Amino acid sequence: MSHRPRKRFGQHFLHDAGVIRRIIRHVDPRPGDRIVEIGPGLGALTAPLLETTGRLEVVELDRDVIPHLEKRCAGLGELVVHQGDALGFDFAALAAAGQPLRLVGNLPYNISTPLIFHLLESATGIRDMTFMLQEEVVRRLGAEPGGKDYGRLSVMVQYRCRVRYLFRVPPGAFRPPPRVDSAVVSLVPFDEPPVAVGCERRFAEIVARAFGQRRKTLRRSLRERLAPPVFEAAGIDSGRRPETLTVAEFAALSRAAGETERDG
Repeated sequence: MSHRPRKRFGQHFLHDAGVIRRIIRHVDPRPGDRIVEIGPGLGALTAPLLETTGRLEVVELDRDVIPHLEKRCAGLGELVVHQGDALGFDFAALAAAGQPLRLVGNLPYNISTPLIFHLLESATGIRDMTFMLQEEVVRRLGAEPGGKDYGRLSVMVQYRCRVRYLFRVPPGAFRPPPRVDSAVVSLVPFDEPPVAVGCERRFAEIVARAFGQRRKTLRRSLRERLAPPVFEAAGIDSGRRPETLTVAEFAALSRAAGETERDG
């Protein structure tokens, strides 16, 4: 089976049998699970997932890879292929059938961050997510306040999901080898977010504005959005930098902003 990985799709095909076994062991697929694989490529994960569950849905952008995928999976079960861009795919519509989705994927590194933000919009219909990502991105997902890895992605993902770093994957596990290390991460959406933010849209806007100018203090980066009384009501020093705030503190700012807007 020959299919040349394409740079424009960010393709790095997984081939390491040991890594594949570890991912499948963590996912622990069962018959009847509603699993959706993002970016199946040549089917390294698809085949064992399909063989176990009997039915699998995949989202694949590259039309030319689909015949190779279908050939590899022939006879293993029902493979449902959604040809299209995962960034624009309506995962919420799939979840609307009533059974929560289990998402799996070796995500293209060039779209991994925007794709995760897209998936967070459908988090209520997702049971869990197991993804291979650039290790740097995985560290950002689970980063704690105070370090350079902590940012908007950290706050928004940790507000929605429990994050667990599973294991590192070396470049040699892929064809062609990427120039960076990879890692596998588990994201499990909360039934209820761990903190109350009031309005989620306002919370997301405050977090985005704060980290949009992360070298500046909150007073400066949020001056067009939050008046001084909001910081006072939230009990947060406006002279702090955004990377020092916990998810709970950003939530407090959002709630205080809502109260101030109502009072005004």
